[in-house]
Amino acid sequence: MPEKPLPFVITDRRKFNPDGEARPDADPSPAREPRPETVAAPAPVAEMPAPVEAAPEPEPIAIEAGADGAPETDLPPAPTAEQMEQSRVAYEATAERLDIAVRAANPGMEHPPAMTFEQLVQSIYMQAILQLGGGTQQGQQPQVDILGARQSIDMLGVLDDKTKGNLSASEQALLSSALFEIRLAFLEITQALARSAQQRAAQGPPPPAPGGPRIVR
Repeated sequence: MPEKPLPFVITDRRKFNPDGEARPDADPSPAREPRPETVAAPAPVAEMPAPVEAAPEPEPIAIEAGADGAPETDLPPAPTAEQMEQSRVAYEATAERLDIAVRAANPGMEHPPAMTFEQLVQSIYMQAILQLGGGTQQGQQPQVDILGARQSIDMLGVLDDKTKGNLSASEQALLSSALFEIRLAFLEITQALARSAQQRAAQGPPPPAPGGPRIVR
């Protein structure tokens, strides 16, 4: 037999009527508490990097001018007069012992003469002459160190500038003559080198060897 459909039962679970009064037939079961809605946790906020402090600007270096108007550099302090005297005495004692040892190994050798201003000027003068090709033996190609000669001549020029008023008449005459002669020699050598370069440029490159170029293995 076909089953009879069960009747629908409608239960009114309202606890209050439209006037707001409690209904006597209301369901005495406690009201369910509303389920809290799940709130998504906020995404972590990335930490802002700490602000980068600007590097402090370097302080300008104070350069004081010396008595002559030239800027002073950070040089070590000059030795005292006592230190200078101690170093002089120690140097002279050591040099004397060296001279004694050299003369003992070379009997008959005389004591070397003491250095003088004249010897200093002559030493720099002869060095410049050799750098300009002087002293070359006959038949040999002169070896010229034009830049080295210029430095030697400039050294004599520095001596001339820094010793004005402190030299005797003979010392000043020697220094002036050495400077005059070596400067003229420098001009002659530089002019000769310039003429030689012009001649080579005018002649052009050398002709090739007969038979064309050859490869040497």
